[in-house]
Formats: sequence, structure tokens, C-alpha cells
Amino acid sequence: MIAIHPHHQTVHRQQRTLKQEAEYSGIGLHTGAQVTMKFLPAKAGSGVSFRRVDLPGQPLIPATIEYVCSHTRNTTLGIADVRIHTVEHVMAAIRAFNIDNVIIEINGIEPPVGNGSSDVFVEMIEASGIIEQKATTPIVKISQPVYWSEGEIHLVAVPSDYYRISYTLNYPETRLLKSQYFSFALTTEGFKREIAPCRTFSLYEEVSALMDRGLIKGASLDNAVVIKDDTILSKGGLYFPDEMVRHKILDVIGDLSLIGFDIQAHIIAIRSGHASNIAFARKIFNSLTMEKQT
Repeated sequence: MIAIHPHHQTVHRQQRTLKQEAEYSGIGLHTGAQVTMKFLPAKAGSGVSFRRVDLPGQPLIPATIEYVCSHTRNTTLGIADVRIHTVEHVMAAIRAFNIDNVIIEINGIEPPVGNGSSDVFVEMIEASGIIEQKATTPIVKISQPVYWSEGEIHLVAVPSDYYRISYTLNYPETRLLKSQYFSFALTTEGFKREIAPCRTFSLYEEVSALMDRGLIKGASLDNAVVIKDDTILSKGGLYFPDEMVRHKILDVIGDLSLIGFDIQAHIIAIRSGHASNIAFARKIFNSLTMEKQT
């Protein structure tokens, strides 16, 4: 059990899991390999975890910051030499639907990319249904600001009556993108409508560099938005004029879910990515609990 510092205001809600199994198959973003993923109900107090069913012993990796082992362009969980890459889009949907206990079975090293957003994972949750459990889980209200900065990247959590994320995206060298800002108070329906459909994006120059490194073998305009000069390359155009900053909020929700319990705060993020999100998640965890994450 996580020990919350007693000076923090904490309320509790019922824990939740899925009613039944849900399954989806597709290709992985980086490997391009076909992969099948299942959501399975889990007992109260067991948390969210990934199970690699393609490996001997079917190792289980808890979805918490303790097990984050890489955060370069995606968030990777690992234990010993076992890895699960690119968990943030799955975790954002799990968090938005307040799922506390679930086993995510996967027969590969990364979840299927779907269309590059959280849409497919939302569909899996809704197809399964949700049930409440007898145990409770804390919602911890941040009472004092928590902040993390490095260069032009800044993250701060301030007291709030809601869980809100406000993100400023800034690409001054890219004429088409430049700056975008969006503020979003997290609710399940709001996430499904405003955030979940927003796809991963990249500058064309970044795509070329990743391909040269043998990555994003599964990437296509079916599952990503590419920005080249003054042109948006994507299937069907943009879903929102500010789809890119909304996707950044999706990533923040997924990365901060690895804290392992719900928080109530206004998260203000400027130019953050996975590495800074995870560093910030660790700082929040340390500020709220009587345990320490390194």
C-alpha cells in the first residue's frame, strides 16, 4: 500500500475494474509487428499491470513510475530485461475511465498503435464495461505547488478543485505549428470527446531521423500526423485545429497516471515531453507520500 503523507487532504472513491475481457490486434508503432492486446479484469488492490504472454513465465510489469526504464520519445516500462514500450496512450485511457485494477496482456514489446491516439483503448474499455469493487482508492489534493523545470521546459502542479491540464506547445522554427495552448479539466466524457482522438505527431525531419535509426516501422499516415514546412500530412486532415497540443495533454495524462493514485491539481505544462513528464511524476509522488522514488 502507498502511504500518503497525513497533511495532504485525501478523499476516497470505490476502486474499479472491467466487467469482462476485451481484445484488439494491430501493428506496433516502432516494430511494425502484429500484436494482440487484451484487457482483463483484476482483483481489488492489484493495480494496473502489463503481462508479456509471449515470453517464458509470462512476466508481469506493474504500470507505476518505479518501473519506468526509458522515456525517449515514448514511455517504456521494464523489469529485469523485459520491456513494454509506448504505454502512454493505453494508460491515458485507463486513467480517464478511472480503472484501478486491470491486467493488460500483450504478445509483443509494444501495444498496437491503432490510429496513433487513445481511441481504440477507449473502445476496448467501453466494450468490456466497468464495475465497482469493495475496496477504495485515494484521491490526493495537492495543497502546495510542486514544480519541475529544465531549460525551456516547465511543469507545475498547483492546488485546484479539479484535475486540469493546461499545456503550451511551442515550435517557433515551424511556421505552421508555432505555438498552441489548450486547457482541459479531465472527465471521462470530455477525454473521450476532446482528447482521446488526437493522434501522435512529428515534424518531417524527425520522422526521417527515426526511420534512419530503424524505428517507427509501423508508422504511416493512418496513425500519425506529420508536419512538413507549411503542410499537414495525415489521413483525413486534422481532427481539431489544435490536435497537436491536445495530444500532448493525452501524453501528460498517461505519464502522470504512473504515479499510481489519483491526484487533484491543476497541471501547467510548457514544452514538456515524456522524460520531463516522468521526472515530474516522480517529484509529485515524493511530495505526497512517505516513500521515495529515485
